[in-house]
Amino acid sequence: QVQFVESGGGLVQAGESLRLSCAASRSTFRMYDIGWYRQAPGKQRQLVASISSSGTANYVDSVKGRFTISRDNAKNTAYLQMNSLKPEDTAVYYCNRHFGAYAWGQGTLVTVSS
Repeated sequence: QVQFVESGGGLVQAGESLRLSCAASRSTFRMYDIGWYRQAPGKQRQLVASISSSGTANYVDSVKGRFTISRDNAKNTAYLQMNSLKPEDTAVYYCNRHFGAYAWGQGTLVTVSS
């Protein structure tokens, strides 16, 4: 079992940036594809971006060109750099193993005001 702890959320204005961090509890982190997910109020959790164990990144269309996912396997940590934030990016953001999720953490709340 691996636990993930998300941090870095906050309240920002549209157009600003945030960098989220995802710390994993075990070094097996480096073996996993990792996904960043978000859940907006009243909506289902959805995948936003993923990164393979070798560093290949993929994004949903709504965040392409604005978000960048990365990882530092030496620190058992993944990141999500979010630029040009929009009000529709408002959500609780989670990270987890992309295929075969472990228990979900608390997430980190991102609120983007217009």
